[in-house]
Amino acid sequence: MAWFFTENPLKEKFHIITGENARHIEKSLRMKTGEQITLVDNTCMQYECEIETVSQENVSVKILRRFPCQNEPDVRITLYQALPKGEKMDFIIQKAVELGVTEIIPTISARCISRPDPKSLQKKIQRWNKIALQSAQQSRRGIIPKVKDAMTFSQAAETLDESNCNIIFYECGGKRIGDILSQNSNHKDIHIFIGSEGGFEDREVNQVIDRNGTPATLGKRILRCETAPLCAISIIMYLTGNA
Repeated sequence: MAWFFTENPLKEKFHIITGENARHIEKSLRMKTGEQITLVDNTCMQYECEIETVSQENVSVKILRRFPCQNEPDVRITLYQALPKGEKMDFIIQKAVELGVTEIIPTISARCISRPDPKSLQKKIQRWNKIALQSAQQSRRGIIPKVKDAMTFSQAAETLDESNCNIIFYECGGKRIGDILSQNSNHKDIHIFIGSEGGFEDREVNQVIDRNGTPATLGKRILRCETAPLCAISIIMYLTGNA
């Protein structure tokens, strides 16, 4: 069933879909009167709907059922991803959203080769948020994960709440994810740092440790920067019962 997001809760029995979503339903999906689609609002409420009328400008639907969306994990993962080269960030965002990440913060660490100017970076963030939206629709998420404004590594470390589960994945080793999570079993907010191609400097690891963070390992093999976040998120989702 086609899956779309709407900004506000739907209180009435009927709803009008406009803009890009209407054009996608009419032109790309070629949906007809009587077919069903799903809408999800910004409170994670899900609406099963039946199409009443279709045009490129407006799609009118009748709401058949409404109930809380059950597709979201019960942990909230914030991914601090050090900027990689090229288009790797597009791939990371797409797959991280599919796997259940809640928020992504592009991070400029000491060893980042990619250092776009502010104007270019803002354009990238707009594109990344569009990728996140498309991925959230495809994977039937209950929310649209947000790609936030980029931060320096120091700024990112300062945002950490010491009461949460803060993890930095470090190529020089650390604890296993299972051991960290077992020591933080009551924490539902998990913040993870993944490096770019060059990894992290020792001082950056220490900044996270100073915020009650823990260095972690993904095993004996060194993973590529676009593989590591997907591996880490998958393991966390499995170990927390969200796989």
